[in-house]
Amino acid sequence: MIDLFRPVTRACDLTIDPGLHRGIGVVGAGAITTVAHLPAYRAAGLPVLGITDLDADRAERARAEFGLPRSYTLEEMLADKAIEIVDVAVFPEAQPDIVRAALAAGKHVLAQKPLATSSTVGRELVTLAKNLGRSLVVNQQMRYGEGMAAARAMVELGWIGEVTHMTIDTDIITDWSAWSWIVNSPRLDLMYHSIHYFDSVRAVLGDPQQVTCVAGRRPGQLAVGETRTLTTLTFPGARSALVKVNHENHTGDQHATFRIDGSDGAIRGTIGLLYDYPHGRPDTVELNSAVLPTDGWVPYPVTSRWIPDAFAGPMRALLGEIAGLAPAPTTAADALRTLQLVECGYASIASGATVSFPPD
Repeated sequence: MIDLFRPVTRACDLTIDPGLHRGIGVVGAGAITTVAHLPAYRAAGLPVLGITDLDADRAERARAEFGLPRSYTLEEMLADKAIEIVDVAVFPEAQPDIVRAALAAGKHVLAQKPLATSSTVGRELVTLAKNLGRSLVVNQQMRYGEGMAAARAMVELGWIGEVTHMTIDTDIITDWSAWSWIVNSPRLDLMYHSIHYFDSVRAVLGDPQQVTCVAGRRPGQLAVGETRTLTTLTFPGARSALVKVNHENHTGDQHATFRIDGSDGAIRGTIGLLYDYPHGRPDTVELNSAVLPTDGWVPYPVTSRWIPDAFAGPMRALLGEIAGLAPAPTTAADALRTLQLVECGYASIASGATVSFPPD
């Protein structure tokens, strides 16, 4: 099976050729930067030249922890010609203005997900990057996590035939208290959590035709927004997907799983990060194929983690796009479609009806 899985392993490779390296500046020194972005970039050997944050002391602590050359103000960073890529990791409402400024300064940009909190603003950023001839990529890193990347590679190799259905089922407990801005957001799961799943589903099945979503809360929960959602997506050819999320499982039997069914087999696995966030554990992936054929369920050996390892993926893709190797899978134009899918979910929740996904 080792030889059989070699093309899957290649598809999951997140190493970055030093010949692609560009100077990187990081905007935002919060937890996601110090737990995910900077550890991933350090492991990949990427040249992070400095960091900035509204809290200068926090930026300096991150600089010292990761041995970065310097801390900046935002204006200093954008004026530094050695920095060609700006990695933005700030609150969603603050991101668009920073992206605009970075693009106007001639930088390529890696933005956090969501690209914006509305598709109108997201579309404006896509257009701006295109007009300025700069690359704008979104950090939809679940696609690059080894579990999802391996499963998608197996699909693309034809090992389960034609995909018929995809399910993501997470029944977990999430402590939102670390993110005061999320706790108080009227939009929560779809915009800041299930957006990962929608993006991963789109990476396998493409754009849906119709979206139906219902949402709920647990009485007395801390968060203002929705913490339970059930989303069904229908695609051409009678294909479908189900994304089921519960962040309020207080009974100790949490799970986070995915499954992709096809005409000639299936792939199933676990989303390891959610079993002990943010440390987590490696995903699991198993294949049952009539194409190979396998003798029952065969495990694929996942060795990396979503946090921090997968965070190298969007940056690797951005560097490849800048070098002219290939468009990044999670370019802003593609991430805009994922954001539009999130908006369809909220429209369905509000109306109680099925919503048609807008044409590209």
